[in-house]
Amino acid sequence: MQYKMLHTCLRVMDLEKSLMFYKNALGLKEVKRKDFKEHKFTLVFLTDETKAYEVELTYNYNPEKPYEIGNGFSHLAVSTPDLEASRLRHIELGYEVTDLKGLPGEPPRYYFVTDPDGYKVEVIRG
Repeated sequence: MQYKMLHTCLRVMDLEKSLMFYKNALGLKEVKRKDFKEHKFTLVFLTDETKAYEVELTYNYNPEKPYEIGNGFSHLAVSTPDLEASRLRHIELGYEVTDLKGLPGEPPRYYFVTDPDGYKVEVIRG
């Protein structure tokens, strides 16, 4: 049986702040939005130019407290050909950014940037 990856859902506290991060920091574009006013939540789907995979932002109206990300979830990952320029841009945009990192015995080839809800995004030289 064959499967195709479709999307990852992230629950967010402030939909507009999260949209700005994913649009400005990662260049994703909104492709679909579903408002369920009666049930008090909104789904927004974002993707890149390949449209092969989506990030779903789920906003429950008026959340009382931030979501707990949990200790099993680690991060999302994206690639870019110019890792250093991307990192500098994320720093200039004011996001929390780690130093360049590499696996043991390898040169640096990735870093992490954190979204407004604390989700980590690994940016890998691609």
